[in-house]
Amino acid sequence: MFHLRGVVLPDGGERDVWISDGRISFEPVEGARTLDGAFLVPGLVDAHCHPGIGVDGPTSLEEATEQALTDRDAGTLLIRDCGVPIDTRPLQRRADLPRIIRGGQHLALPKRYVPRLGIDLEGPDQLPEAVAEQAAAGDGWVKIVGDWIDRGAGDLAPLWPDDVLAEAVKVAHDAGARVTAHVFGEAAMPGLVAAGIDCLEHGTGLSADLLAEMARRGTALVPTLINIENFPGIADAAAKYPVYAAHMRALHAGVADMVGAALDAGVAVYAGTDAGGMVAHGRLPDEIEALHRAGMSAEQALASASWAAREWLGHECIAEGAPADLVIFDADPREDLEVLRGPRHIILRGNLI
Repeated sequence: MFHLRGVVLPDGGERDVWISDGRISFEPVEGARTLDGAFLVPGLVDAHCHPGIGVDGPTSLEEATEQALTDRDAGTLLIRDCGVPIDTRPLQRRADLPRIIRGGQHLALPKRYVPRLGIDLEGPDQLPEAVAEQAAAGDGWVKIVGDWIDRGAGDLAPLWPDDVLAEAVKVAHDAGARVTAHVFGEAAMPGLVAAGIDCLEHGTGLSADLLAEMARRGTALVPTLINIENFPGIADAAAKYPVYAAHMRALHAGVADMVGAALDAGVAVYAGTDAGGMVAHGRLPDEIEALHRAGMSAEQALASASWAAREWLGHECIAEGAPADLVIFDADPREDLEVLRGPRHIILRGNLI
């Protein structure tokens, strides 16, 4: 049992908070241990994270556990896994690991995504059935690969016809699941948005018109800015595809403007690191700072990785009876995001980490 007194975000009022039996209460709890700390933040959220993917592809469960612990120790207490090639349900059963919203496996076509990370369908017409299977297997999210390099064309190209996308998204929605897509380039964007997809990952090729349509539809964006920093290196490694390499460099150069335009259009933007593979785990503070540099206020950037993201994903914040997942800081992270790198306390499921 714990007692905290501090400024509770996002409301900003100072109050007493007690924790008992893994839950938050605003009523006194006798015998509670008082913890220091001045600012209480709902547990941080990495909305695009891959515990179960490493630099060489799928990991063991033991490696995935270490990845999740690294994320937790940086204050990430809720993960949307956004596609993982291994069964991470054992991680969900551990009280010392972040809560994980499983997104199933990536759905792609042969030679149109990273080998061994997803399910390669034999043809586009299989997508709706595969979406139904992943919707049943996951925790309310399905991940499809919207575009990838087509080596025949030598550039990014869509994987799915527009009518198949629309049917697949409807299948997921009818099953009570939401759909998100990996997408870099411009060509795949209109079909994904028109299909009624719920979120786009990366979205580097989004235009002003499509951003306005996303805002109208309520389609979210997780730009994974610290992963986009890898685009120049990807381009360098793809020298035999000069059109693709130039395209990746151009997308990298324009990503900050794209995120700024998304914010201006009213698109909901959330923080996701894309940890796993090319990005190390535990870097959520870096992504929050990158969103701030791209045009979010410090408070908006924090919200995108805390209370706003929790609401989007259906998880409570600091409220009466809510699960006790929170991070406590000595100073106000809304004034200085660097504060996020040194939490005073991390409390997960009511336990002091």
